[in-house]
Amino acid sequence: MTERCGWCEGDPLYEAYHDTEWGVPVHEPLKLFENLVLESFQAGLSWITILRKREAFRAQFDGFDPEKLASWGAENTSNAMQNPGIIRHRGKIEAAITAARLYAEIESREGFAPFLWQFTGGEVIQPARRAAADIPATTKEAEAMSKALKKQGFKFCGPVICYAFMEASGMVNDHLVTCHRHAALTSL
Repeated sequence: MTERCGWCEGDPLYEAYHDTEWGVPVHEPLKLFENLVLESFQAGLSWITILRKREAFRAQFDGFDPEKLASWGAENTSNAMQNPGIIRHRGKIEAAITAARLYAEIESREGFAPFLWQFTGGEVIQPARRAAADIPATTKEAEAMSKALKKQGFKFCGPVICYAFMEASGMVNDHLVTCHRHAALTSL
């Protein structure tokens, strides 16, 4: 039997996400953008809720194409508010549109991936956690990322959301040392 981090056990979709995506370092700016927007929608909800709705989000948000999303107007927002396949929270939808506009500015100025990876010094943080209780809700790196994103104008990007984003995007390897993914991601 394959040992996994306990948070994903029992749900095939969650297990597949854990085994193939969570914690794998992402340097592709568009994927980082998608991850950040999805994490912002997760605020106050469980990640499995977002994961189950991810394809609907991709369809509704034009494949998370920042250029297309940045051009959204009131009609697009209204259409999204009618879609039961996504989280229908006007503030979060508007925050995603704002994030798309900010993405373009950051990408042209310094690159979206380098902007986000600067908070880990461009390296994966490898804490080697032994128990779920050892995993913090946030870290100084996530707090710095949150502060910088908010300064740029992003919303729904507090330190806890930023830390979850960092874990999902492989900026920190929070697979437990007993998990079959830990060693594989340590060697990257």
